[in-house]
Amino acid sequence: MFQLRAVLLLGLTLLAAPSHAALDADSAAMNQPVAPFKLIGDIYYVGASDITSYLIATPQGLIVLDGGFAETEPQIERNVAVLGFKLSDVKVLLNGQAHVDHAGGLAELKRKTGATLAASAADAALMARGGQGDPQFGDKYHYEPVRADRLLKDGDTVELGGVVMTAHLTPGHTKGCTTWTMRATDGGRPYDVVFLCGVTTPGYQLVGNSRYPDIVADFTRSFATLRALPCDVFLGAHGAYFGFMGKLARLQRHEPGNPFVDPQGYKDYLTEAEKAFRQKVVDEQKKLGDNTAL
Repeated sequence: MFQLRAVLLLGLTLLAAPSHAALDADSAAMNQPVAPFKLIGDIYYVGASDITSYLIATPQGLIVLDGGFAETEPQIERNVAVLGFKLSDVKVLLNGQAHVDHAGGLAELKRKTGATLAASAADAALMARGGQGDPQFGDKYHYEPVRADRLLKDGDTVELGGVVMTAHLTPGHTKGCTTWTMRATDGGRPYDVVFLCGVTTPGYQLVGNSRYPDIVADFTRSFATLRALPCDVFLGAHGAYFGFMGKLARLQRHEPGNPFVDPQGYKDYLTEAEKAFRQKVVDEQKKLGDNTAL
């Protein structure tokens, strides 16, 4: 299993490149092309080496979750075509978090597909500002603004062609961070799929952040929400969350079973991530002389 420390570093580098300029070397390394493939059931991978994007095929059209950087969008478009699907058949765009590395390509995808974009109310507001006014990063990381057509509350569902995607608000990483779940069927067996928004804190101020005073409470609730979700297939906004490249290598070696079916990996990830979060809060409290219990 990957080390959470590496994921925190990934978050810092991935957020370090505004969409109006070429990606820096570290961010570009996370955005390397990956041949698209079927993950499980009607879920396909159309993202990059760490910057993820997912396609869900239904009889009434396609759903795409997350648009990556602006520089990821052309890869997503090509990957959809390589799989034999048409970009014009994308009817729904979903967002997990409103940072540049997940929302930067949504404006272009929306323009090309005419799809309906659904996002949480809090993250939709940040996307409409093109990432400016972020509670952690201010105006530092921005992208082409994009407006959501539907604002989601916790527990809302998005349905297309018999597929039901459920939005679980798991704020902290962003104010409207949205973890998506769905049921996939493969080989006659149902699987609970979790697309984790994110619970890392790359460069964040958790204690005494006037722009996000409830962030510690939000993260704490989000961990509880995530632990309660049934999970057979662990996916997420970054491949590093769920060991994407290692699992892809196993799939390419035709090892027995589907490596993305990883319920224990999901539990282990949450345990490690929450431990890191709590330690960061304690460390910040010590620096500020704050003895408030977490």
